Amino acid sequence: MNIRVECYSGRTADERPIKFWLEDVVLFIELIIDQWQIPDAQYFRVRADDGNTYVLRHDEEKDQWGLESFRLEKQGVIATDFDVESKPN
Repeated sequence: MNIRVECYSGRTADERPIKFWLEDVVLFIELIIDQWQIPDAQYFRVRADDGNTYVLRHDEEKDQWGLESFRLEKQGVIATDFDVESKPN
């Protein structure tokens, strides 16, 4: 799933995400829980203002963002299938 992400730029461009859009919904990042890098991408585990946890991936070579997974904190559900029609009960 491709998403739109706005980043803070400090010492480097796109240093860390500050908000992102899923469809027409904007989510503000309250906390970066963890971040790590592999040779071709950077990952951020974040908590958004909806209370849920998301893992965002930034493909640095293509400059594309993606949603890797999310956790519905109130229900304790981890989702990796982003089919809008199949929501957990």
